[in-house]
Amino acid sequence: MKNDRFPPDFLWGASSSAFQIEGGWDEDGKGKTVADYNSFKKSERQADSKIASDFYHHWKEDIALMKELGLTMYRFSIAWARIIPDGDGEVNEQGITFYSQIIDELLNNGIEPFVTLYHFDLPYALVERYNGWENRECVYAFERYARICFEAFGDRVKYWQVHNEQNLMIRVDERMNINEETLHRADKLRAQMDYHMCLAHAFAIRACHEIVTDGKIGPAISSTCTYPLTNKPEDVWAAKMNDWFKTEYCLEMHMTGEYPGYYMRYLKKRDIVPVMLEEDKEILKNAKMDYIAVNYYRTLCASYLKEEDTHPKGERAFRGNEVDFDQYGYFRDEKNENLAATEYGAQIDPMGLRIVLNEYYRKYRVPLIITENGLGAVDVLTNDGKIHDEYRIDYLRKHIEACALAVEDGVELMGYSPWSVMDLLSSHQGFKKRYGFIYVNREDHDLKDMRRIPKDSYYWYQNVIRTNGEEL
Repeated sequence: MKNDRFPPDFLWGASSSAFQIEGGWDEDGKGKTVADYNSFKKSERQADSKIASDFYHHWKEDIALMKELGLTMYRFSIAWARIIPDGDGEVNEQGITFYSQIIDELLNNGIEPFVTLYHFDLPYALVERYNGWENRECVYAFERYARICFEAFGDRVKYWQVHNEQNLMIRVDERMNINEETLHRADKLRAQMDYHMCLAHAFAIRACHEIVTDGKIGPAISSTCTYPLTNKPEDVWAAKMNDWFKTEYCLEMHMTGEYPGYYMRYLKKRDIVPVMLEEDKEILKNAKMDYIAVNYYRTLCASYLKEEDTHPKGERAFRGNEVDFDQYGYFRDEKNENLAATEYGAQIDPMGLRIVLNEYYRKYRVPLIITENGLGAVDVLTNDGKIHDEYRIDYLRKHIEACALAVEDGVELMGYSPWSVMDLLSSHQGFKKRYGFIYVNREDHDLKDMRRIPKDSYYWYQNVIRTNGEEL
């Protein structure tokens, strides 16, 4: 593979998020978040966010390992509740200082900071005060928080992401703090929250362009590539609908400032159209993203079901369950028999990454960057003190090759930042499911010595970066 398949300024990175890596959940003035609240409920079954990977106390050591790895960027998130503990009250200067130190240390080590403002961790006080994103006040609180971050860090941080995976987050009741028993009420609430997040996204883009000189900002979306189960036209349509309803409606709102027709028809048919003020139209329309960040792990497969032959109208609407509603009927998630799967059930498909990169670039014509892509597995620390994760190397090699082919296809790809820089807290499997290049020597209920141990994949990726992708 020739190294000219990636541009010379290609950003080779690795990713994380605040609640999954930092720990120090209530130290130095930080407030509780929705992510904390949800993780504490699972504390008996798995690790929670109180300590996580303890980056809060190991950040200098960890950034030194990032430098040794050769990273040219590090994609991480800022915890809103570390900056403003109650979400919209007093600013916590200790939080500002913490992230300022991180940013300075990264830059001193030649690593570009790539910052996400919101990664699943809404300050819990905003849930108690407003029911979170249901209330428009949460939009204004987020705009204020974003402006504080741009003012504090924008002299050094040029790359920003607004929300991580809004299109996925909105379908997960736990992450949105949706506790409605009635499906229609839950989905009406979900639609309003989703719209408010889109509006907050637009406010943040405007603020970034106002405050950060040469700042670049965009969304990080959970990409969706769905194959039809058969070549029946109805199955092909079901696959398209799955992609449109899970991902593209959100991208189209970010790009054009309005929901596409198919999505508005769905909202009207279900009688869940959110409150959208006339004054919002201009801010939504003028908030242009500078790039799209793509989070990619797997592809999906769908078949078509007639509405009248299956479930009552609207059942399981707008949720990532087995059966999803659209205005023409239903589509069901299916297993793709042509793909292997991980031990956790995600189907492995490098070609799907090439497909989504081409699809998004051809449609939206803005640069792309991959900010999540990785393999979760049960890594084993062997008697020789090493982690031999050849399965992760194989996964990443094939996906980086897919990136190179997408570049040859004409896609403007800025960089590749897989998940994750080190082992961190998995939302559903704790430390049983590991993604990192660096092993963190702890288990869910045994902290051990928290030692950092580079895996075989660390040294492999180090060479990939050194050769700019020439050697895979």
